Amino acid sequence: MGRPHLLCHGLRTCSRKFFRQLLAFFGTHQMAMGLFRFLGAVLKSMVVANTFGMFVMLLIFIFGGFIIPRGDIRPWWIWAYWSSPMMYSQNAISVNEFLSSRWANTNTEASIKASTVGEAILKSKGLFTGDWGFWISMGAILGFTILFNILYILALTYLSPPSGSNTVSDKENENVTNTSTPMGTNINEATNRPTQTQITLPFQPLALSFNHVNYYVDMPAEMREQGFAESRLQLLSDISGAFRPGVLTALVGVSGAGKTTLMDVLAGRKTSGSIEGSITLSGYPKKQETFARISGYCEQTDIHSPNVTVYESILYSAWLRLSSDVDEKTRKMFVEEVMTLVELDVLRNAMVGLPGVDGLSTEQRKRLTIAVELVANPSIIFMDEPTSGLDARAAAIVMRAVRNTVNTGRTVVCTIHQPSIDIFESFDELLLMKRGGQVIYAGELGRHSYKLVEYFEAIPGVEKITEGYNPATWMLEVSSPLAEARLNVNFAEIYANSDLYRKNQELIKELSIPPPGYEDLSFPTKYSQNFYNQCIANFWKQYKSYWKNPPHNAMRFLMTMINGLVFGTVFWQKGTKIGSQQDLFNLLGATYAAVFFLGAANCITVQPVVSIERTVFYREKAAGMYSPLSYAFAQTCVEVIYNIAQGIEYTVIIYAMIGYEWKAAKFFYFLFFIVSSFNYFTLFGMMLVSLTPSSMLANILISFVLPLWNLFAGFLVVRPLIPIWWRWYYWANPVSWTIYGVVASQFGDNKSPLKVPGGSDTFVKQFLEDNLGIKHDFLGYVVLAHFAFIIAFFFVFGYSIKVLNFQKR
Repeated sequence: MGRPHLLCHGLRTCSRKFFRQLLAFFGTHQMAMGLFRFLGAVLKSMVVANTFGMFVMLLIFIFGGFIIPRGDIRPWWIWAYWSSPMMYSQNAISVNEFLSSRWANTNTEASIKASTVGEAILKSKGLFTGDWGFWISMGAILGFTILFNILYILALTYLSPPSGSNTVSDKENENVTNTSTPMGTNINEATNRPTQTQITLPFQPLALSFNHVNYYVDMPAEMREQGFAESRLQLLSDISGAFRPGVLTALVGVSGAGKTTLMDVLAGRKTSGSIEGSITLSGYPKKQETFARISGYCEQTDIHSPNVTVYESILYSAWLRLSSDVDEKTRKMFVEEVMTLVELDVLRNAMVGLPGVDGLSTEQRKRLTIAVELVANPSIIFMDEPTSGLDARAAAIVMRAVRNTVNTGRTVVCTIHQPSIDIFESFDELLLMKRGGQVIYAGELGRHSYKLVEYFEAIPGVEKITEGYNPATWMLEVSSPLAEARLNVNFAEIYANSDLYRKNQELIKELSIPPPGYEDLSFPTKYSQNFYNQCIANFWKQYKSYWKNPPHNAMRFLMTMINGLVFGTVFWQKGTKIGSQQDLFNLLGATYAAVFFLGAANCITVQPVVSIERTVFYREKAAGMYSPLSYAFAQTCVEVIYNIAQGIEYTVIIYAMIGYEWKAAKFFYFLFFIVSSFNYFTLFGMMLVSLTPSSMLANILISFVLPLWNLFAGFLVVRPLIPIWWRWYYWANPVSWTIYGVVASQFGDNKSPLKVPGGSDTFVKQFLEDNLGIKHDFLGYVVLAHFAFIIAFFFVFGYSIKVLNFQKR
């Protein structure tokens, strides 16, 4: 770590200097680790921790002695200089270098009282000037490291973990309890209670039949290494069956039997692998684009946007999935009916929240999932494990909602894993699978599952069910691989040679022929709504979601105000007088820090928000709700609005406090560059999320890119001093364009005299052109570059959202 740094930067490489440099770097690293561990333990939200962490980083950097020297810090902030850990790191590294023999030439600068050039440099920056300064700095760094780690341990010991808080009011809970099935009540009775349903919108009942369906995926590398020669692995083997309107069908099997795989294949949700066999929809071959419009899929994970209400979630789904000829009044009436159907009307104003953190309970989220799909007015609904993870009471509520849905005449299919007797006997039909993706029973359950029991008990050697025993548990036990081995039978072969199989084949054949007068379903457009309405609906939801997300936006504006006040008071009225090179560099440092740190905070804090919404986007995209470009456009527009407001707030604070020249053109140039930088930083963060499978990986990429943007921004190393082979990156760096634009617009036409230590006096304008390569006449191109970066990042974000899918199924 130390030696490459010394060599690359041309620093002295004697062993003593090397090990002291290494010690300084190691100490700084440990101090930073302790600091941010402590912040992570104290701040309970990722967004808040990222935002506050960037603010703390800004403070320790701005008072670190490099951006603004100690002698130029205002008296009311000098305490912050001595409190900054980075100041001690800066002192340790600087003393280690500038007191070496290579800097021992006699000082010729009369304004600085120092014997050597190295000591003069240290004095000019307000740093320690003796070798003792290195050890004082290392002692301070060690002290900060110990302090931060002690605080981290105390925070973990005494601070309670974040607790979830259900947003449902006591009254709503009471209403839900009163309408719920009591413990001990048979679910068949609960789900068969008469329900007043008056669906406003008609739908076409449809039957789904499938015959000899096989599904293959590429053979996993681990299995090939174990000697499997086949190139493909078969997950579904010769599956046949039919799902009919008004019939509630259960897909049951042990783990690995292929229940969810079959459902994904039938619903068209698989993103990889190859499918064989026929799938028909009321006699016509299934076309996925059409099927997505008339079907619903309730995923087991219950993915929803957390920062909207129950009503808003359902209304949004109805807006995008119902036909465009359904007017707003009818749409809202239909939403109300669906909410009543799944018993969510008492929860209409409850925030959805994050699973296991806040908002709706697991059971309430599952009913919301059903409602979100039901408002699409589908003919067929798939439900993956609707009662998974629920207690008996919660499962009863969900199953009543499912039964109410079936009673409307829809085709409903549910995967169930080891159901209770009440849940199992609430189904009408069963498709039972064994490990390896084979069917071993498909047909009616009968009252108290007598048809299922009758079928298996007719197989020689199968143990009889005892009275009162759960038929689902008995069924899985007697058909297990262990039972097959003990009986020396293959239940899939027994089923394939049974009268039940032949009866099902007749039913499949019957359903594979279109009814008289029935035409194949087709829609004139791919989506229910046109692109404009998709954008409006997506913007409506994103706006609602952002408005109700204080951890993200309230912190954004609070930190903007605090950052602005810090900058304003640190660089108080520095812009009113530029008499020396150091005055100009102070303003350059103010510009650099003002642009980079708050923009970087936007880049980092937007990633968790976009990542959460992306999981929702995958579900909505699979449902065929909208074009991905409309989603990208809406999310970008919402961020742009907040960034404009944030930029105005920031500009008003720091422009007046720093003392920039009050001219309309200069003010609006400054505002434009600040707002543009917030936008490209934010869009870059969104873009990285869209290009990577997780926000963690996007965050790692950010930690690689931001230091490069920082290094080539034109402040740490000005453009004329950047090696020619790296200068291209200066022009490819959006931050360098922003700093160029702010400096050129504010000082590029300034003809005030400028005193340059060790050189001839000049003018501000001339100094900027000769030493920094910044010209006022280049401003037009700088403005265009900002638009180019924003547009480029937006299109990469939109294209990646459209093309890349990291949710493999």
